[in-house]
Amino acid sequence: MRSIAEITKKMIAFSEGNLHDINHFLKVWAFARTIGISEGLDGEAQFILEVSALIHDIACPLCRKKYGCTDGKLQEKEGAPLAAEFLADAGLTAGEIEKVSYIVGHHHTYSNVESIEHQILLEADYLVNADESGYSRRNIENFRDLVFRTRTGKELLGSVYGV
Repeated sequence: MRSIAEITKKMIAFSEGNLHDINHFLKVWAFARTIGISEGLDGEAQFILEVSALIHDIACPLCRKKYGCTDGKLQEKEGAPLAAEFLADAGLTAGEIEKVSYIVGHHHTYSNVESIEHQILLEADYLVNADESGYSRRNIENFRDLVFRTRTGKELLGSVYGV
């Protein structure tokens, strides 16, 4: 399968018609793709980034059922093993699955960010969450100053939110 289009279709099916979840991961993917390309990621890093963006919230349905909420730390706890299982037949190498699973299992962790793919996913997810959750200008500015590292992510944040 090793195709972004096939993984996208599989994730849409996995979401079982939950339009919020589908729209969310597609928006995060679009921002992540844009940032990655603009920042000049190589093909492998771009692929890892895009797969991670598509499945970053894979644990949300389980968390809703199991815990009654989609708290970020619960998503991280449940997300890594779900990501590995989801990708098992997707044509990725064991190393690629490990990288994606790590990112999915840390997509609400803003310290000790070791890869550009992880950094960009944090930025892309925030770009979408700020709108969906109605974050204040102060929150957006603080997050920009504390977390955003890429030139493109900062540019997009400024263009979208005027900060």
